[in-house]
Formats: sequence, C-alpha cells, structure tokens
Amino acid sequence: MKFKVIYSLMFAAGMTLTGLASAQAPAAPVAIPPTWAQGRTADGMNPSLAPSPPGISAMPVEDIPVSKLKVPPGFKIELWAAGMPNGRSMTEAPSGTVFVGTRFTGNVYAVVTKNGKREVRTIAKGLHRPNGVAFIDGSLYVAELSRIIRYDNIEQNLDNPPAPVVVFDALPKDEPHGWKFMTVSPDKKYLYFQIGTPSNIIIPPYTHAAIVRLNLKTNILEYVATGVRNSVGMDFQKGTNELWFTNNGRDWVSEDLPNDTLNRLVRPKGMNFGYPFCHQGDLVDPDLGKGRSCDEFDKPEMKLGAHVAALGMRFYNGQQFPAEYKGNIFIAEHGSWNKTKKSGYQVVRVVLDAKNKPIKLEPFVTGWLDSSNNEAWGRPVDVQVLKDGSMLVSDDETGSIFRVSYAK
Repeated sequence: MKFKVIYSLMFAAGMTLTGLASAQAPAAPVAIPPTWAQGRTADGMNPSLAPSPPGISAMPVEDIPVSKLKVPPGFKIELWAAGMPNGRSMTEAPSGTVFVGTRFTGNVYAVVTKNGKREVRTIAKGLHRPNGVAFIDGSLYVAELSRIIRYDNIEQNLDNPPAPVVVFDALPKDEPHGWKFMTVSPDKKYLYFQIGTPSNIIIPPYTHAAIVRLNLKTNILEYVATGVRNSVGMDFQKGTNELWFTNNGRDWVSEDLPNDTLNRLVRPKGMNFGYPFCHQGDLVDPDLGKGRSCDEFDKPEMKLGAHVAALGMRFYNGQQFPAEYKGNIFIAEHGSWNKTKKSGYQVVRVVLDAKNKPIKLEPFVTGWLDSSNNEAWGRPVDVQVLKDGSMLVSDDETGSIFRVSYAK
C-alpha cells in the first residue's frame, strides 16, 4: 500500500509537471493566409492559382500588338495613347482632355490632343491608390485609398498642377479591395464610389461592401447600397438616371462559380445585393450562407461569367456607332486569375430590351487573350465614350489606351 501511494503521488506529480510543461510550451504559430486566399479549400481546385502580378510599367509602342485586337465588321481599333504605367480609370473633360488614374504607380495622367497629336503628361505622383477620377466644372476629383482630393483649374495648370484640396479623408484604409472607381451623379451634386470588402469572403464591417455617395455641398457620406463585394465600374443611365454597376464575385467556390454580375439601383437607397451570404442572386455562400436564403436580397440584372473581373462600364450614348448600339452597356473584363483556363480579357456588349432588361451579352473587343496557349498580353480596365462618339479602352498591363471607332 505504501508503494502504491508513493507511486500514485509520483504519477500525479509527473502529470502535473507534464501539464505545466505543456502549458508553458509556446503554441505553434498558425499561418494566416493572405486575404485573397481566405475561403480557399482543398476541394480539387488548381493549387497553383494566385493573383497575376500587376502591370506597373508601360510597354514600348512598337511592342504593343494592336493587330491582335478584333472588333465587329465596320469598326476599327487603334492605339490612341501609350506610356502610362498602370493606366486604369478614365474621365473626359468637356475640352477633350482625358484624365487617367492608376492603382499601383501612384500617378495620375492627362492625355491632351493638339493638332491631331496626343501628349501624355503626368500631373500627379506619389498618391496612394489614385484609381478613381471624375471631372466637374473645371476640377479633377481623384479617389485615393482613404480620401477624395480635388485639383482645381487643372486644365490651365497641367504643366504646374496646384496642390490638391482634400475633400473627404475619413474612408477606410484597408488595402484589399480598397481602390475606388468613381462617377458623378447627373446633377453633379454627388460623387458615387464603392467601398469594397476587406477580404475575399468574410462578414464585413458595416462600413464596407457597399456603394456610397459623397454630397459635395454638405460633405456627408451616404450609403446607397450594401451587400456589394467590390464594384470597380459604374455609370448612370441616360433618361432613367439609375445607377448601374459591375460587381466582382467571391473566389474559391469553384472555377465556374460564382458569376460576376451587372447590377442596377432601382431604389435610391436601401438595396442589399447579398454579400457575403448570397452571390449572383441565387448561390448561397457555402461558408457563410448556412440558414440564409437568396430570396432575402436584391437580384442582379445579369450574370457576366465566373471570375471574368468585370470592371469599368459605360452606357453608349454617342452618335458614331450604328443605331442598334445606342443605349448599350460596354464592360471591360480585366480577366481571370483563378481559373485554370482563363476567361475575360475582353470588352463585352450588353443589349437591353424595350423594358430596360438585359437580353444579350456578346464580345465586342477581343484579342488580349490567346486561347491557343492560355496567355494574355494585356488587360482591359475601363471604357470611356468620347464626345465624338468613339470609345476608349484602357489597358493597365501595357499602360496604353486604345480607340474604337466606326466608319460610316
């Protein structure tokens, strides 16, 4: 009995010491995946898929293979301007000057046309994610990651731009999906832009995954739509003054789901498009959607394809293209990174019917992606309809802008 008691005490003491040693041993660090990989599961998806490196240099003019780009019969596409590293979102001033924002280089460019020749000028450097640009009454507004700034009388000072005026500086500072696309309301009273989700798939803070507008008179930020994962393109429809926008679906459900979408604000406030619980209007999220229904949320107008990265979009209200193109929507698809067989890398055309519903989606500009080897040499980002009725397409991989025109 004596030995049993001693052994029991020794065993208990050993267990206690072992427990203390275990408690004191540092826990193995848990690797936190980058935000783009969050939600990724070992379900057979290609493990080598990862975001493409950004285009941060400009391709020499002689190396840009414009001849590979294809447009419908009667149309022509040509190189319009080059030498803009990472050139992305565009806006045109009434005078014809085209301003171009960037995501990675921190620059803002101005393309000026004189005597039929175009000159690219860098009017701002060292900004933080100055992707969104908008022009109102002589002033250029630029959306950085966490603030909106303004350059007054910019066209009179392209060679010596003034210091920017800070318009609003209380936006979130999250880098993932933090860059902004920006547009102006028809009455010029508001700037509309998105605040994207700070990760691939999470329950976002109430400040994120939304479309907002900034009142330029009161400086009040208003939320007009929620449940929007990340929109990098929007435009107001002439006649209805309704805002339409693209939205990028989440990653890692599968290579074929969910679709990017084309959405419409039919109510000025209060619409919820489902993120993170529902995607593409009818796909309950496998991670966060349990117990939820897509019937709770507003539906998109059209599915655009899985992971095509639908970015800049504009309604065509020009006079140059044939009549059947009037009122169409053109969307720049930046192209997929998370599909083994790449998709996107084109500009598509969306046709609306008499009831203002999308009825057809078709390629309009193709050729950036070579299907024979699954390689792309460029990535379209934004479209901009010029005053003369032609259309520009920016490409941040080559740092250039192409012009599509129609020969009557």
